[in-house]
Amino acid sequence: MNTPRAFSYFTSSDGLELAYDDPDFAPQTTAISRPPLLCLAGLTRDGQDFRYLRPHIHGHRLITLDARGRGRSQYADDIHSYSAPREAQDVIELLDHLGIDRVTLLGTSRGGLVAMALAALHKERLAGVILNDVGPEIPADGITRIMAYVGYRPAAKTHEEAASALATHMAPAFPDVPMTRWREEAEVFYTQTRTGLALRYDARLREALLAQAAAGPAPDLWPLFQSLEGLPCGVIRGANSDILTAETYENMQRRLPDLIAMEVPDRGHVPFLDEPKALALIHRILEVAQ
Repeated sequence: MNTPRAFSYFTSSDGLELAYDDPDFAPQTTAISRPPLLCLAGLTRDGQDFRYLRPHIHGHRLITLDARGRGRSQYADDIHSYSAPREAQDVIELLDHLGIDRVTLLGTSRGGLVAMALAALHKERLAGVILNDVGPEIPADGITRIMAYVGYRPAAKTHEEAASALATHMAPAFPDVPMTRWREEAEVFYTQTRTGLALRYDARLREALLAQAAAGPAPDLWPLFQSLEGLPCGVIRGANSDILTAETYENMQRRLPDLIAMEVPDRGHVPFLDEPKALALIHRILEVAQ
């Protein structure tokens, strides 16, 4: 398993210490003209989700952010700040902290929703966008699956038990993934304690989601998606995904004819991003996002 990195921190405008990883930065590289690649993880995940991708990115500064309440970032007192607009503002504040004018964004799942919000609110800060297995419509079945685990500690008591459970549960959507990878996933995203495995995110994310659902119907996200028009943009879909359906994936391509789309076989939600087809799309967007 990869050795954990030493993260850096900055303070958000509402006082949270947020963790980011910028290992490729060095003073002598500041003259590189290519926009950095900033990676945003899914709802309950953090920047370590991109550890499979990092070895395949060369010639670009790659930055990851642990969203508020995830990974090494501080948990918020106000659960209502666990929202895509506030998390989008955190991204802008990170860019300002680092003195970066524009980035290419790679957003996985929830991170992709944040990327679309940034396209609508701060398009001038974006050089390109890559959406990993997410679009402007999320089916009810996918939401039900997510809500079945968000905020709950796993029943498994050890990393080995969690890896076995993951392998069994995920096998239909990820048929060719070896047990070694599921073991690594369990070790990275669960902390072993004397009483079992602990979450590496704020369990109150569940309360935030429930509060948002109670506030009214979900907003129409298609206008946010349309905000990507004019940017180099790509979408990766796991062929077995229950979050980005084939219908939505095709509709995205119709609405944005310049969208570069790639479907990764034998993957559900979400591709790991070291698959050849996923890497081909990422490199293609990086080439044109200048």
